[in-house]
Amino acid sequence: MSFDDPTASFKRPAADPVPNTAAFETTPLVKPTGFREYDARWWFGHPGSPKTPELNLMGVQALGLGLGTLLHELGKPLEVVTGHDFRGYSMGIKIALAQGLMAAGCKVHDIGLALSPMAYFAQFALDVPAVAMVTASHNDNGWTGVKMGCDRPVTFGPEEMGRLKEIVLSGAFRSAPGGAYRYVDGFADVYADDLVADRRINRKLRVIAACGNGTAGAFAPAVLERLGVEVIPLDAELDWTFPRYNPNPEDMEMLHAMAHAVKEHGADLALGFDGDGDRCGVVDEKGNEIFADKIGVMLARDLATVHPKPTFVVDVKSTGLYHSDPVLRDLGVTTDYWKTGHSYIKRRVRDLQALAGFEKSGHFFFNAPVGRGYDDGLVTAIAVLQMLDRNPGKSMSELYDALPKTWGSPTMSPHCADEVKYDVVDRVVARFRAMAAAGETIAGHAITDIVTVNGVRVTTADGTWGLVRASSNKPELVVVVESPASEARLHEMFHAVDGVLRENPEVGAYNQTI
Repeated sequence: MSFDDPTASFKRPAADPVPNTAAFETTPLVKPTGFREYDARWWFGHPGSPKTPELNLMGVQALGLGLGTLLHELGKPLEVVTGHDFRGYSMGIKIALAQGLMAAGCKVHDIGLALSPMAYFAQFALDVPAVAMVTASHNDNGWTGVKMGCDRPVTFGPEEMGRLKEIVLSGAFRSAPGGAYRYVDGFADVYADDLVADRRINRKLRVIAACGNGTAGAFAPAVLERLGVEVIPLDAELDWTFPRYNPNPEDMEMLHAMAHAVKEHGADLALGFDGDGDRCGVVDEKGNEIFADKIGVMLARDLATVHPKPTFVVDVKSTGLYHSDPVLRDLGVTTDYWKTGHSYIKRRVRDLQALAGFEKSGHFFFNAPVGRGYDDGLVTAIAVLQMLDRNPGKSMSELYDALPKTWGSPTMSPHCADEVKYDVVDRVVARFRAMAAAGETIAGHAITDIVTVNGVRVTTADGTWGLVRASSNKPELVVVVESPASEARLHEMFHAVDGVLRENPEVGAYNQTI
C-alpha cells in the first residue's frame, strides 16, 4: 500500500481494544450492537465511568468513512450536514466523524451545536441531501450516537443501517479525494427564524419550557418567547452531567418536575424537550402529566377541524383512542398503526402522505403545511400552543378531560442485553400466540387480537391491551399497557404481561413501573 494513495483503505475495526493501551489508540473500536434499527448508539464513556467503551474516536472515523462509502453506493451526492448535541465529548466525536466523511470524498457542512431537527432543517435550507447528527438523544451521559439519512425528510431504516454495519465492520471502505469542510456560522438563527415565521400566539399564555439541562436549553425558550408567550425556563442551563434527571419527557422524573413547576408558577402548561430536541412532552395547568399519545389524539382532533378528513400514523405503543374516539370518527379521520421508531413512522407518514404521525415517545411528525415531515419538538410545541389559541375558552386540562377516559402506563423498560433482546421478544410473541391458539385467557379475559407488526400487542375483549417490544436504542425491552375499562384492569394486564416476561431469565429490572 502506498502512503500517498488517496484510495487506501482505513484499518478494519475491532470490538475488543482495551482502554488505556496502545491498541486503543491505534485500532478502531466499533461494537457491532451499536448499529441499531434506524440509528447508531454506543456507550462512549466519560472520565470515571467503570463501564467498558463500545466506541473510540478511530471507530468514529471508521463510521464516517463507512457512511461516505454507503452514500457513494446509493448514488447520492457526497455532501453531508452534521451537528452535535451538548455533551462533553460530542464535538470531538463530530470532528472525528467529519474526518471520516472527508476521507470518503464528502463535503461536510457543519452547523455546530444543534438540535437534531435543526440538522434535518439544514438539509432543506442548505440544499444538502444527507445528514449525520451526533447525538445520544435522551440517553444517559456517556452515550453517543449518530442519526443519519440521505433522502430528506426520512432517516435510515434497517436496510441502510444493516449495509452500513457491513461496510464498517468488514472495513470495506471507499476512500476518495475531494473531501471538504465548511462551518456554517449562525445557522441556529436561520432555524429559529423559520420556526416563528408567520406564527404568532395571540392568546396570553404562561409556559414552562423544561429542557433537562440538555441541548434544547440553548434554543427552545428563546423560540417560544418569539411566538408571544410568557416563558419560564426550567433546567435550561446547559450541563452535560444532567444533574437533576435525564432530559426525557417520557420519564416520570422529568414529568414530575414539570408538574411541580406548573403549580409553583401558575403556568398554563409545561412543554418538555428531550436531549436533542426532537421530542416534546406536555403537562397541563393542573399538573396532569399527559402522555404523548393522548396529546396526539388532542392534536388530531384539532388539526382535523382545519384540514378535512386527514390521515394520521401512530405507533403500536399508542392509545387505542386513535381508532375508538367518536370525535375523530365523526371528523372522518383515518388512522394507521405502525412500527414504533422515529425512522419507521417518518417513512410511513411520507409514504401515506399523512398529515402527521404520532409516537407515544413524543416524536411527532408533521407534513406540509404544518411541517416538513421530520420530528421536531419545537414544531410540536407550536402545534400545541396553536391548539390552545384556537380554543381560547378552554384550558389544557379541559381539552384533555374531553377525551374518552382510559388508564395508561408510561413507557416501562426492563433491562435486557442487546445481544439477546430480540430473541426474548420472539419467545414472548410465540408464548402469546400459543396462549391465544389454546384459548387461554390473559389477566382473566379472553384474547381477542394479537398484533405483531413490532413486537407483540395483545388485546382482550374489553379493549385492555399490553405491548412488549425490543428497544431500538438501548439494552432494554419496552412495555406499555392501557385499559379503557378501569385502573384495576390496567394493573392486571401489567402483571400478566410481566409474568410472561419473567419466564425469560435474561429480563432484568424496570427503569420505572406503575
